[in-house]
Amino acid sequence: MNVVLNISQLLQSVPLVNPSLLAADFADLRTVIKQLEEVGAQILHLDIMDGHFVPNLSFGVPVVEAIRRITALPLDVHLMLANPEAFLSVFRKAGADILSVHIEVLPDPRPAFDTIRKLGAAAGIVSNPPTPVEAVLPFVNDADLILTMSVMPGFGGQSFNPVALEKIKRIRSAADADKLISVDGGIGDETIALAAQAGANLFVTGTALLGKPDVKAQFQRLRRQAGANGTHCQ
Repeated sequence: MNVVLNISQLLQSVPLVNPSLLAADFADLRTVIKQLEEVGAQILHLDIMDGHFVPNLSFGVPVVEAIRRITALPLDVHLMLANPEAFLSVFRKAGADILSVHIEVLPDPRPAFDTIRKLGAAAGIVSNPPTPVEAVLPFVNDADLILTMSVMPGFGGQSFNPVALEKIKRIRSAADADKLISVDGGIGDETIALAAQAGANLFVTGTALLGKPDVKAQFQRLRRQAGANGTHCQ
């Protein structure tokens, strides 16, 4: 099991591009992850889908365990599950450093946050585009990471929904400075700047990074765009 993730160390490096392994070549994950380490990635994003909360399946515990064996990077594990409480321990044991749960299935996520922290991981809360930001705001300072979805979860390659921008602004205004304000969905060359201006400092990106022929150049480009436009990045 991993040591407790030091969120403050990650915050010293924001803006952070957070590669989503959902967009990786699963036949060659070791090579993809090594490449991401070499280009400067400091965190990896893993989407866990159950076919119930979202209409798709992704990977589960054995794949997280395999990824943990081949990298020391923090694993940001997004639980797109109808019953995430039942899986907190198993995914932490598999190697998750951050465990994020959805407000749509846990209207009061604080008990889950308590469990996550007792397991030695950082706690995140996630909201989907149709969910009012008011559902999340009471808990932003109970969480370590607040993730705003800018697409409906379940499939990669969707277009960015600008409804996320106002939600991020509200979250950034309500949150303490020591929070990771994350955005996921349609993040690429144009949208990363908009999200940074709104106050995000952690940018989950999949096909807009791993789908490019020169991953190193694209990683650096995305980080520059986020840094140049982020008025709230430390």
